[in-house]
Amino acid sequence: MSDLPRKAVARTAKLAALPLGFAGRTALGLGKRIGGRPAEKIAAELQQRTAEQLFATLGQLKGGAMKLGQALSVFESALPEQVAGPYRAALTKLQEAAPPMPVKSVHAALAERLGADWRDLFEEFDDKPAAAASIGQVHRAVWHDGREVAVKVQYPGAGEALLSDLTQLGRFARLLGPLIPGMDLKPLIAELRDRVSEELDYGLEASAQIAHAEEFAGDADVMVPAVVHHSDQVLVTEWLEGVPLSEVITDGTQEQRDRAGQLLARFLFSGTARTGLLHADPHPGNFRLVTGAHPDGPPEKWRLGVLDFGTVDRLPQGLPAEIGTALRLTLEGEAEAVHELLCDEGFVKPEIELDPGAVLDYLLPIIEPAQVEEFTFTRDWMRSQATRIADPRSPAYQLARQLNLPPAYLLIHRVTTSTIGVLCQLGATVRLRDEMEAWVPGFAAGRPAEDCGQGTPA
Repeated sequence: MSDLPRKAVARTAKLAALPLGFAGRTALGLGKRIGGRPAEKIAAELQQRTAEQLFATLGQLKGGAMKLGQALSVFESALPEQVAGPYRAALTKLQEAAPPMPVKSVHAALAERLGADWRDLFEEFDDKPAAAASIGQVHRAVWHDGREVAVKVQYPGAGEALLSDLTQLGRFARLLGPLIPGMDLKPLIAELRDRVSEELDYGLEASAQIAHAEEFAGDADVMVPAVVHHSDQVLVTEWLEGVPLSEVITDGTQEQRDRAGQLLARFLFSGTARTGLLHADPHPGNFRLVTGAHPDGPPEKWRLGVLDFGTVDRLPQGLPAEIGTALRLTLEGEAEAVHELLCDEGFVKPEIELDPGAVLDYLLPIIEPAQVEEFTFTRDWMRSQATRIADPRSPAYQLARQLNLPPAYLLIHRVTTSTIGVLCQLGATVRLRDEMEAWVPGFAAGRPAEDCGQGTPA
């Protein structure tokens, strides 16, 4: 029997209760305001209860529901503080944990997928999961050769639940909008659904992780655990010890925040240039700050541990050179050239007429972090960008509605935006321009695109 509540009626009922619950609390809040209670206090209470219901439900259901919750978690820094506050604790909790499946079910799954003698593969196996996520959970173990390993076991029925949830959430997207103010959930849900088959195939994940582990073996900045063994629904990798990025966000020192932020930006750009693969699930639960033998040593000795390669974008030539070229031309103030490039790449449809100067004015604040030697990412900066684009009275809002996001750039856009969200959660000061000049084709003036990625920035 599956440990995911798979029956469509039961899961649909839980998901349907989200917008209904929100509507009910809104009506109750209106009644309290009529009764004389302060509006601000009522709003805070409603947001707190909404957050609790939303993320408790998404976490309990696992599957696509929890996958959506994790994807949303990196965007909380864009929300107004009075809204983001009540959500933050629930979001952080969702990044790393979900209710585990029973031990008996874990053993049955391992016997089915690794064989009846699966225990012979391990010297030790901890029945208590070390982490649980949207479609599987991780157990700590010792491989038969003495290596400490992480054993990722897919939940029975995960595929069915994932598709069902995301289909249902897509239908509810407009009703769920008020739960996460300012977010258009429908494209995000559609993109997550398109990636379902890759998420479920641990063989594909293993191949992506092997490529990264081999490329970054011995790297001074990035650490990727080696793959030890895999089947379609079980993945065994070397254990990675480190401080989860979610803990660095909540309790880290400024040195930890800055180092983690710099390495995260470096991995975003260098990983694609060096492997031809874009790690496409950049929520904090998938990263560790690895201090190793240097917990109190210089930050430059700390490395970024990277986990979960279940979703990747395959870019054999690295990031498109058009991205770097457009960003460089924007910084140089070349409005006509930027407009022409955006038209050529499909960001501006043929029937749409836009003023090149207005396009430049729209883009410059967004790429402010690349204009300076170092930039401090903050929630306030992220909110200012979100507000500028989401306010119907703003010229930026009107222009954004006329721009198009070509399918080839959809996942790149989400990963970049999500990574910036994590940098803002960290409050990290980052030399972003250095990383872009080193790794983004077309960004460095006078540097051919094919030369990018040949070396590590100082």
